[in-house]
Amino acid sequence: MQKILILLLILVLFLGVFQKKKQSQVCFGDYCFGVEISKSPIQKAKGLMFRDKLEENQGMLFVFEAEKKHSFWMKNVSFPLDIIWLGANKKVVFVSHDAQPCKDLKCLAIQPTTNAKYILEINGGLANKIGLKIGSQLIF
Repeated sequence: MQKILILLLILVLFLGVFQKKKQSQVCFGDYCFGVEISKSPIQKAKGLMFRDKLEENQGMLFVFEAEKKHSFWMKNVSFPLDIIWLGANKKVVFVSHDAQPCKDLKCLAIQPTTNAKYILEINGGLANKIGLKIGSQLIF
């Protein structure tokens, strides 16, 4: 019985270490977001699903190997988001303002019109509030 408990403890610790997402910061002018970085396929697929909220100064940054037209959807997301596509130069190339949670079984993907290497998700309406638009330079 003691061996089983030790193995379970080791398993829990092991999973805890590998489930932590890397934290970083993305800035636009004087406004900075604390962001979780999603690089792995599993992290990218989950994104902000199953969360109740996102603090105003928080976000999620998706990092892709190559620039392409990465589509996103709002399946199992419970609050509106601004989804911001960035080129390799970290300039905004496309924005989906105030994307709404998907309440249907079939969710439509949000398709950007241009290639991007990074995608930043923040609370809906915040991009307009801070003046973030196509061509804006982000620093991270």
